[in-house]
Amino acid sequence: MKLDLKLYRGYVNDQELNVYGHLFKSWAPDKYKMDRRGLKHAVAIIHMFRISPLENKEITLRFRDIEVTTKTLKDGYFRFSIPFSEDLKSGWHEYEVSCNIKNFGMIEKGEFLKPHPSKYGIISDIDDTFLISHSNSVFKKLYVMLSKNINKRQTFDDVVEHYKQLSRAGQDLEHASNSFFYVSSSEWNLYEFVNEFAKMHELPKAVIKLKKIKTRISDFLFTGRGSHDHKFEKIKDIISFYPNIPYVLLGDDSQKDADIYERICKIFPQSLKAVYIRQTGRKKKPNITEILRNIESLGVSICYFKHSHKAIEHSREEGII
Repeated sequence: MKLDLKLYRGYVNDQELNVYGHLFKSWAPDKYKMDRRGLKHAVAIIHMFRISPLENKEITLRFRDIEVTTKTLKDGYFRFSIPFSEDLKSGWHEYEVSCNIKNFGMIEKGEFLKPHPSKYGIISDIDDTFLISHSNSVFKKLYVMLSKNINKRQTFDDVVEHYKQLSRAGQDLEHASNSFFYVSSSEWNLYEFVNEFAKMHELPKAVIKLKKIKTRISDFLFTGRGSHDHKFEKIKDIISFYPNIPYVLLGDDSQKDADIYERICKIFPQSLKAVYIRQTGRKKKPNITEILRNIESLGVSICYFKHSHKAIEHSREEGII
């Protein structure tokens, strides 16, 4: 029996450790190479949605003296949320997950984050926030995904510089940085694509939180669509998990980011420092302007910008960077 165990970056505070992943029969989505061109690339992308998760299989986490076993959910997803109060230095730590099915075993290693003392937590959307994706047009978005491999996809001008400055803001130690979280309506199928793209463009290393995995080719046609409530829940979970730092939220006006961020600001009235919304069309959208005006009335700094150099200017004026 072929198995594939996919681990994602987790995170820890002084009380709880969270790590998570998927278990697949045969290949995980990232086993279809991202260095192909033309039709081979298109086929590889579609194959990311032809996967077979394994339900109710035992998975074991090991870290230091901890050994805990759980079982996968219906979609192959597993998560360990366990009490943890040991002393741990700030930074990234390696953990290990294993499974054994019908005498076929495998072990994978992942990472989780213990944040450095942070001036801010940075939570960013992905599509059309730093990765040019054309989310306003379903057909154009799918065309770009199918026709352009990772090395042909682009970031917006100056967005990497903005994120690097946000990462270093208020940090004196050489290897210290503010914690980054990338939260998107893209599915877990695209995790490795997002991760490799971020590495290629030297974006800050982040915990990545995506939407429930999809398992059929037909699902590919609706990637990134549907309800965005999961994004709200994931952002709410992050801020609740690390409640003692102010947050900067970055998104765009192509989907529901402004609405979600407004809800977050209302629930956490003392936790938000600034909200950045990228303008994706030729003109600013009146409804987005109205939402941002309401966010500003809650004492949160706002910036509705077309080009990232404007966002950088705003961050400097506000003393964020």
